[in-house]
Amino acid sequence: MQVTIEIDQKLFLKDPRSSDLGRKILKHSALMIDKIGFEAFTFKKLAVKIKATEPSIYRYFENKHKLLLYLLSWYWNWMEYKLILSTNNINSPDERLKIAIQQLTQPLDKNEILPDFSESALYNIVVAESSKAYLNKEVDKVNKEGLFLSYKRLCRKVAEIITEINPEYKFPTSIISTVVETSHNQRFFAKHLPSLTEVHRENLTDVTEFLIEMVFKTIKK
Repeated sequence: MQVTIEIDQKLFLKDPRSSDLGRKILKHSALMIDKIGFEAFTFKKLAVKIKATEPSIYRYFENKHKLLLYLLSWYWNWMEYKLILSTNNINSPDERLKIAIQQLTQPLDKNEILPDFSESALYNIVVAESSKAYLNKEVDKVNKEGLFLSYKRLCRKVAEIITEINPEYKFPTSIISTVVETSHNQRFFAKHLPSLTEVHRENLTDVTEFLIEMVFKTIKK
């Protein structure tokens, strides 16, 4: 089942999902950023790859940072949809929290978002590149424009479950944002800096187990 995910219109000049060229931009930009990294990625290289002109890409996105934010927003909105769907009929807040952490720390399944779109490339971008969306000089301006709302809203939804479990716990949003960022770091370490983690690249599900244990021990002690 394909679900339409709403993306903040301030992130694009023309909705890339509205045309074949726009969908090519999304598909191949994700593949290219995953392969060569965000710093090396340019609209000029993307134009060559998709056999389009560079100005035609600028008709969809103001710059590559807005494109990165678009891809990340797409991911976080999809995570929110999955979270609501998977926890909707679960009465136990403990079980809902476990499911939420699993959702936040596991890769996307194939064909979850769009046919022929590489969910694995998108998830790799989230792991390796998402911090670049806010670790920059423009972060306050971008935040005032509301372009991190999808990520913040998702963290708040999971934080609300923690408050339901333990109303006295003072840092519910802090621990959830830590879970998200730690899951990315641990997966990155397992693949590239293995001495910094006990998680092995052959068994990355250990990241989820580690974070579930950390959260529950923290909020219930």
